[in-house]
Amino acid sequence: MPGTTRWEERYRTGSIPWNIGKPDVNLIEIVTKRPILSCKALDIGCGTGDDAVWLAQQGFEVTGTDVSRTAVEMAAEKASQVGVECTFLVIDFLESEVPGAPFGFVFDRGCFHSFDEHEERKKFAENAATHLRKSGLWLSLVGNADEERQGPGPPQHTATDIVTAIEPYFEILTLESGHFGSNRPDPPRAWVCLMLKRVRL
Repeated sequence: MPGTTRWEERYRTGSIPWNIGKPDVNLIEIVTKRPILSCKALDIGCGTGDDAVWLAQQGFEVTGTDVSRTAVEMAAEKASQVGVECTFLVIDFLESEVPGAPFGFVFDRGCFHSFDEHEERKKFAENAATHLRKSGLWLSLVGNADEERQGPGPPQHTATDIVTAIEPYFEILTLESGHFGSNRPDPPRAWVCLMLKRVRL
């Protein structure tokens, strides 16, 4: 993950505007309406653990990873407070294998989109596929470049940025324009991308 020290500093100082204190509405909608049946799940860039905890409450066996040790400690405490079991690990997903693979479901909320370079995003997609079992699913929430923004916000990418990075490894099931789950009255726009691991991998 780019700027490991920077991410750690932001969690230590509480400068984490993406942390909304609840699971993202897009995750809830996809998992419950598709539905995605409970299985081993991997939350990449789990932050303080709201999405991982919610998945665990739905019966998933969840592993959450983040490059920030502070974030991982906060996530573990959150899971403990609500009485669910999750595994939280300090891991750089681009550089290290996550124990427990293969997973049936991978989720990331704004981790894939944090990489500026195409080759890094492609490597992220390849790693996601490697960690998934046959017919495994990946749900990624990505900042949408179609939003004309006046102030700060999540990194933004075009649909082409996403497709060219992931298509060697995944079949795109849905790629829809939506919004991140947010506490703001004007939540940032997002691409909501659900993918199926390609059979040949």
